[in-house]
Amino acid sequence: MASNHPNPASLSEPPLATSGEHAPRFRAPATRGGTPGAIRVLAVVDGELRETLGDAALAELPDLLDHRDTPVWVDLTSPTADLAIRVGDALNLHPLIVEDVLEGNQRAKIETTDGQIHIVLFNLTYGERVDAAELDFVLGEGYLLTVHDASWDPRATNHLRSGVAPVLRHGPDHLLWALSDDLVDGYFPFADRLGDAIDDVQDEVVRTASRETVERMFLLKRELIAVRRAVSPVREVFNQLTNRDIPMISPDELVYFRDIYDHVIRLTDELDNYRELAATTLDVYLTQVNNNLSVIMKRLTGVTVILAGIGAIAGIFGMSEAGAAFAGSEAGGFWIVTVVTISLALGAAYVLRRIDWI
Repeated sequence: MASNHPNPASLSEPPLATSGEHAPRFRAPATRGGTPGAIRVLAVVDGELRETLGDAALAELPDLLDHRDTPVWVDLTSPTADLAIRVGDALNLHPLIVEDVLEGNQRAKIETTDGQIHIVLFNLTYGERVDAAELDFVLGEGYLLTVHDASWDPRATNHLRSGVAPVLRHGPDHLLWALSDDLVDGYFPFADRLGDAIDDVQDEVVRTASRETVERMFLLKRELIAVRRAVSPVREVFNQLTNRDIPMISPDELVYFRDIYDHVIRLTDELDNYRELAATTLDVYLTQVNNNLSVIMKRLTGVTVILAGIGAIAGIFGMSEAGAAFAGSEAGGFWIVTVVTISLALGAAYVLRRIDWI
């Protein structure tokens, strides 16, 4: 099956792979490591799963697509530009879909082009920071195309651990549900981790408003933004899948996609709550800083009151009186003034202590 659309010249070279601190990364072509992109084609033929790899899989693909009753799964891992174009020709993909698949750096979305549904989702992993790896799904008549890098293994997902055949027998749309459901379920541990971290930071802010605490708070806010950037658009993706008449998705499968949609709604609500908690925690930190500054100013004021009283009395009597007292004359008056001054200072300290100024 040849493509009816010319391939853009921009696909002749693989895109450069770059990464941002908290942005979905570009998909690095496998050729960067000297290894060609991997292709795997799985199909249920006469009730049995048939799996082929490499050039043999690409050669067999047109024959499998000719049998509309044969569900086919085409899995690409870090494809090169040449491999992606050849698969695009075999599947009659629109050139824009091929270009998006190669480029990466998309946002979660759903697009319908020439009767093919292109869905972009993200797989979240957590190391020193949250990393969102892009996954592309293209659902067509009788097939599902998945494109990803080596960090994600679709066969390790919950629904495929016991085998691909039981899922693929129900059709490519059911396989799309199985993979999407696992991705969305994988978002919840990240949300829970962020929620626990925000609770810990809130406790630290109440105990002590330190610089390390506010740095941790800003780090959590950046991670929260990264997760929301990957998750929030997913709500609209499954809203369209469950509320639009899409021929490639069986009516019997809609209930499964609605279940994912319900999970996404709950997840986005949790993330919105965490965002509010993070903003509130920052406000609490600023309030604590202002309170600490007020306490310091009160204590400085109290000390100033005591020292100002002592200084005023000492200024009235002067250093000459002290010198005369130490010389043996007028000693009684000096010590009386000294005792009165110390007593007044102690009395002022007692009163300021009772009103919590020192």
